[in-house]
Parts: sequence; C-alpha cells; structure tokens
Amino acid sequence: MPNLEQAKKALRKSKKAFIRNEAIRDGVRKLKKAARVAVDAKNKIEASSAARSLQQALDKAAKRGVIHANKAARLKSRLAKKLKSL
Repeated sequence: MPNLEQAKKALRKSKKAFIRNEAIRDGVRKLKKAARVAVDAKNKIEASSAARSLQQALDKAAKRGVIHANKAARLKSRLAKKLKSL
C-alpha cells in the first residue's frame, strides 16, 4: 500500500485507466470475433460491415495507446487479407 499522497493518487489513476483500457480491449475482442465468424460463414456483406467497425475500434485503441499501433496494423492487414479471399 502506498504511503505518499502522490503514490496514492497514482494508484487511483492506474486503477481507473486499467478499467477503461480493459473495456476497450474487450470491445475490440468482441468485434474481432464477430468479424471472424462472418468471414468463416462466407457472409460478405456482414463481414465487410464487421470489418469496418473493427478497423475503427482498432484505430481508436491504437490512438489512445491501449494497444500498440503495429498490432492494430497487423490485425487490420490480416482481416483485409481474409476479406479479399471471400
């Protein structure tokens, strides 16, 4: 347990940030699964809309520093490759 006031505040801030970041990561995971399911079902229309929303979520998460920018780019690239194969 922190003793100094600044350490206590840092702990409060990091807990809030963790909860916020976890919610963003969870949303990305759900969108990623929806896109994967749509691609596996060969549903082109649903897959393209799911891919669009996933790309937006990945860009936002990378901009906010929740995930690394290269990871977002890698996931978007792999998704685009799967969409192209439909």
